[in-house]
Amino acid sequence: MLSWRPGRQPRPVTQTSLVRRSFILLVSAAAFAVLVAAGCGGSSSSAPSVPTDGVAVVGDQTITKADYAVLLAQAKRTYAAQKRSFPKLGSTAYKSLQDQAVAYLVQQSEFEQRAKDLGINVTDAQVNARLDQIKQQYFGGSAAKYKAQLKQQGLTEADVLKQIRIQLLSERIFNKVTTGTTVSNQDVKNYYDAHKAQYQTPATRQVKHILVNSKALADQIYAQLKNGASFASLAKQYSKDPGSAKNGGSLGSIQQGQTVPPFDKVAFSIKTNELSKPVHSTYGWHIIEATSAVKPAKTTPLSQVQASIKQQLSQTKKNSKMTAWINDTKKSFCDGKLAYQEGYKPLSDPCAAFTKTGTNATTTSQ
Repeated sequence: MLSWRPGRQPRPVTQTSLVRRSFILLVSAAAFAVLVAAGCGGSSSSAPSVPTDGVAVVGDQTITKADYAVLLAQAKRTYAAQKRSFPKLGSTAYKSLQDQAVAYLVQQSEFEQRAKDLGINVTDAQVNARLDQIKQQYFGGSAAKYKAQLKQQGLTEADVLKQIRIQLLSERIFNKVTTGTTVSNQDVKNYYDAHKAQYQTPATRQVKHILVNSKALADQIYAQLKNGASFASLAKQYSKDPGSAKNGGSLGSIQQGQTVPPFDKVAFSIKTNELSKPVHSTYGWHIIEATSAVKPAKTTPLSQVQASIKQQLSQTKKNSKMTAWINDTKKSFCDGKLAYQEGYKPLSDPCAAFTKTGTNATTTSQ
């Protein structure tokens, strides 16, 4: 499947990041489902006619029924390998799968044609090199393990090679479209200033407490502690906070602002080794003791996060460029360069957003 899709803070589409993806995602029944939202439908009266052996015509390419059958057979093998029932012909689930398959093939064709405009080509040698890389990373170079995985996933090597070619094509498109993307130091500083809270570490300190249900019992325990009783012993005996009770009441290091307000206020205001009077919260009554000084809040300086912010902003800009390119690609094919064979037209026209009338895709019946 094509490797790039819009998302929140997506990772850079590089050879390394793609090879790290799970091998089983190279081809699966869901592969074309990921891309269904990016398919296009023709809506112009000048859309081309579709030959009898075709599912759709995309620009100067025909997606044949044989192409569609291969993809559907691939999906069936994957369903079988996963011990899942394949949707019945004529069912809503089958039509949904058909629409996704056709949309996948349409977008694949669109990308291939636009790649030519960008001067991008993927050679057999490059595909084989990527496959060798995958075999080495996921199977330690073992041909037997690789073949076993293919069998388990219901795949053929031809399936894998085809999808690797598409992966490589999408990588090169992404790199070509996003070439020249820059992020200035001022951009980085502006982002840092606007999101400074993300780079702040709250104040912390070590505390312990005893939690009980009633103020009367809390007052009683407080009095015992003031008279020298063991905090740990009383915590184990009375505290209803099981996590800290077994540790003698210790909560370890807590961050300011991350406990309930009444507790937080007292825990960060009493002196080191000072015992608080009973404090009421939604959980009950607490006797709190601070066992360390407050470690002040601190802000990570810009110099320490500048590189990561720059990478994040660069990726965001690249994704925006890629999104614009994909939308432009879809729109260009929606303008009279796409038609579906009757029976293969998607129920929902993805081209509606790019046309004035929002009419359904043009179809031809042969």
